[in-house]
Amino acid sequence: MSDTLDTVIARHDLLRAGAPPSRAKGVVLLIHGRGASAESMLPLADAVAMPDLCYLAPQAEGYTWYPQSFMAPTAANEPYLSRALDRVAMIIADILASDIEAGKLAVIGFSQGACLTSETVLRNPRPYGFVGVLSGGAIGPPGTPRDYHGTLAGASVFLGCSDHDPHIPLARVKETTAAFTRMGATVTERIFPGASHGINDDEITYLRAGLAALAK
Repeated sequence: MSDTLDTVIARHDLLRAGAPPSRAKGVVLLIHGRGASAESMLPLADAVAMPDLCYLAPQAEGYTWYPQSFMAPTAANEPYLSRALDRVAMIIADILASDIEAGKLAVIGFSQGACLTSETVLRNPRPYGFVGVLSGGAIGPPGTPRDYHGTLAGASVFLGCSDHDPHIPLARVKETTAAFTRMGATVTERIFPGASHGINDDEITYLRAGLAALAK
């Protein structure tokens, strides 16, 4: 017998907002940024205003998923990076094993959490209902091969970032968009001139539109 979503929440010590698992129409996994907390991501549930979805957020140990820039040499972020990727991948796998269809699961990350979201989804492709990459991109130093295997056909992906984000080079956003596109995802990329490193109202609108399919 598969675990219930309540069991998965308890096993991974996830914070929850929105609809209780017993009546949720879909699940949204929220991945926080460097120096932030799981709790800091839960206000997105109120912002997108879709109360029929269950919002879940894991907490990184020490409030960071890995110590260096997401563009640093991979070895500089180990073993923390591999642990973080494995942890998020396991949470996703356990949510799906609790009888949640991939099309009813969204993964949304901000900043370091967006980088972790990008890399996890690219390495673990499925027809996710929605993937939100807010100020982030795929992980690794310049020149990292993007030879991911599998398909993201059926998945909807949104990437949003400032044109001069101090932490996320625009070229890496473009590279990540290309990787998602090559794997068959339906991708929307929006670059916001002069925006700060944060989540803006336009991005909330895109998130709401992307999550609408889960709430049906």
